[in-house]
This record gives sequence, C-alpha cells and structure tokens, in this order.
Amino acid sequence: MLIGRHSFIRQSKLSDMAGRIDYISNPKRQEYLYATYQTEGATPEFWKNLAIENQLDFKASGSAGKCIEGREFIIALPESFVQYRSGDVVRIFTETFHKRYGVECSAALHHNKTKTNYHIHLVFSERKMLEQPEVKIATRNMFYDEQGKHRRTKKEILDEQGNIRAGCSIIPKGEVYDSHIFTKKEEWFKNKAFTKEVKELFTDTINCYVKEESEKLSVFQQGGVYLATKKIGKNNPKAEEIKADNAARQEWNRTVDVALVEGVPEEDILKIKQEKITDETLQSIRTHGWLPDMFRQIIRGAKDFLQEVIFKFKLPPKPVPKIDLQEWKDMQKVMYDLQGQSREIKRTQQDISSLKKQLSELRGFFKGKERKSLEGKIELLEDLEKRLHKSMEQIVKREGYPNVQAFQKVYNKAEALIMEYNEELRVWKNQMEQKKENPLEQPKKISVLEKLYRYQQEGRQQPKRSVKKKSMDRER
Repeated sequence: MLIGRHSFIRQSKLSDMAGRIDYISNPKRQEYLYATYQTEGATPEFWKNLAIENQLDFKASGSAGKCIEGREFIIALPESFVQYRSGDVVRIFTETFHKRYGVECSAALHHNKTKTNYHIHLVFSERKMLEQPEVKIATRNMFYDEQGKHRRTKKEILDEQGNIRAGCSIIPKGEVYDSHIFTKKEEWFKNKAFTKEVKELFTDTINCYVKEESEKLSVFQQGGVYLATKKIGKNNPKAEEIKADNAARQEWNRTVDVALVEGVPEEDILKIKQEKITDETLQSIRTHGWLPDMFRQIIRGAKDFLQEVIFKFKLPPKPVPKIDLQEWKDMQKVMYDLQGQSREIKRTQQDISSLKKQLSELRGFFKGKERKSLEGKIELLEDLEKRLHKSMEQIVKREGYPNVQAFQKVYNKAEALIMEYNEELRVWKNQMEQKKENPLEQPKKISVLEKLYRYQQEGRQQPKRSVKKKSMDRER
C-alpha cells in the first residue's frame, strides 16, 4: 500500500512572546496575513504578565541561556483550504488545541512570499492563570545575592567592609517577597510525546476537512521504513546541501513504496534500512566524520540493494474465485432454506408412517372413533407434506430455476469451484508465509509425488464411469 503525503507540524521555543505575536499578527509585517484568532483570555496584558513571571522565575533559577516564555506550532495546510473562510480555519485549529490542553493561544493564518505554503502560526502558553494570585509575605528579613538567590543570613550578602554588595537586596519583614499569578510550567509540553500527540491531533483535523481522499495526510513515523526529509529554512547557508540530501532520501522513499506494493515485508525493509543506512552512516561518521556526499552515497547504495530485493521477490498472484462470492453466499442461503424444508418433510413423513402403522394395528368393531381420528391426522400431515414440497419448488423458482434438480446441479458445480478456490488460497497463503521467512527464495514447487497423491485422492472422489466413457477420455 502506498503511503500518502506526511503532515508538516513543527514546534519551537519562544524567548520573546510579545515580539513573536506581533510579528505573526501585524499586517504591516506580513504581506499575506489572512486572519488572526486569540482565545478568550489571551489579551496583551496576559502575555505581558506571563513574560514577566517567566523572566523572574528564570532569573531565580540561575539557569544559563535564554528564558523560554512560551512555545509555537507551525501547521502546514493543504492548498485546498484557501477555499474555506480564513477566519473559520484559524479558529477551528486554535480552539481544537485550546479545548484539549486548556492554555491560552494566539494564532495567525499566512501564506509565504511565493504563496506556496498556506500555514498557521499557533503561539501558546505553558502556564495557566491562577484563580487567585499566590502572594508570599516575609515573616522575617529576606536576603538575596547578586543572582537573586535567597541567602539565610545578612552576612552572606556583605563585603569585607560590612556593606551590602552591589546587586544584593533585602526584603523587610512583612513585605511581599514572592508572588505568582500563573501555575508552574506544564512539564508535558517539553515531552517529545506531546509534540507527536499534537501532530496527530492536527493531522486528524486536516483530514476531517479535505475534500479529496488523495489530500489526506499522515504523521511521519519515526523508526519506520521511510527517511524523513528536512525543511529548508529562510537564508539557510546549507540550502543546496539539504536539497541534495532530501533528493537522495526521496529516492529511497519511492523505492520503499514499490517494495511495499510488490509484497516485500516491512520487517525486511527495516532490516535493510538499519544495516545499509543507519549502521553504515554511523561507521562512516566514526571513521571520517560527517561527510554529506558520503551520506548520499550510502542512501543510494541502500536504494540499489532494495531494488535488487524487489527484482528477486516474485510475489505469487493471489487466487481469484471463478464465481462471484456474493452469488455463492446467496446460493448457500437458498440451499440452507431447502435443507430446512427437507428436514421438515422427513419429520412429517416419519409421523405419517407412524400414524399409518397405528391405524393398521387397530382391530375391533368399537375402534371406529380412534380410526377416524388417526385418519384425520394422517390427512392433515399429508396435506402439510404437499405444502412443504410446494414451498421447495417456490424457493428455487424465486431464484430463477425451473425446479430443485436444476438448482442442485448448478449448486454442485459452484461448490466445486469454491473448493478449488479455497485450495488455491491455502497454497497461496503457505507461499506467502515462506516469503516472509525467506523473502529472496522462490515459492516451493509441489513435487511430482505430491501431485500424484493429490490426483489419486481426486480420482477416488470421482463417481465410477462406464467403460465407454473411459475410452472416450483416453481418446482425448
């Protein structure tokens, strides 16, 4: 089965939330800005306060680098989405995320400069606003050093002369020394599993609104049979190198498609990918360092090897029944009804036979009443038998057969074709199992002795023919 296009949904960290939101939603900064959308609580004041609290917590932690104030998802959309109202598109995706994770969001719908990439920027907070601000009052004097870290005693922030060092501070008893209006950062948002979950969420959302089946997307599966391609960013100095690298990866992915269609098991493709690409690339890096040309050669070598596997892998064609399976099911239903009628007829005949026996054994002048009762019962049962026979005729006539005999002949032939198909299907499945175990070997051929045994078994099942018929068969 060929795998369709993969969705492109990328997450990034933001160190300047206010600046980023202005960049994606400002018409003066975006040539092709179609719509913006904010969740109810995502006001400018919200983002300002969030940035302040994030910066204060970052400073208190003493961490190096930049403070992460929030995160962003870029969601590439199918070009057919331009047919929908832009405001509805950005609202649907933003509210889908907001309802799932409960954090405030600000989003914008864009085209790139060449109008080849219709996409949404969705900025979201890692924190939620508290219902009641959390305020901490100092129960004694609080001492902080140059890095904003709390110290137990005043001596720890004094210099040799006994003066408070520059950058250190004291918060007097009774004053606020710490306050929060937001929860702590949601740790789940840092997890790779979260990004994968969101990719699946947005991919499903996209697939709900595409009109053509061919436009449906799937999430790229890490560790699968395909190689991921890389996005070429704006003004990337390695753009040509990435482009050549992507071309080699796509050659491999197209070959994988052919291999899957030809029936090469995924386990075999994964093994080739591991041995011919992953392992050889690691060995090359250990020996020579990272060489882009070498990596592309490794991929093309793996592609050539996979092509050889495809050429050698001859998948036996799946048997096709010589009769329509739905017609066979309909015939089986008719046969089931006929057999039900037949059982009723046999029971009725047995009852008639039993009653006639009782009638024949009745003797005596005073048994007239009993004899008459038995005769009445026999008459009713004989009438029932006739109606059951009539019902059998009606069952086959409704299906277009003149009588039961004509239907039985067709049924027997159809049954023989189905038995032949089931046998062919069994052999085919066995061959497929052999292929999974030994993909490069041809399916095992049936030996002459096996064929002879099968013919003998088939011959024993055939009805005896006349001598004249046998001679006619020999002449043929």
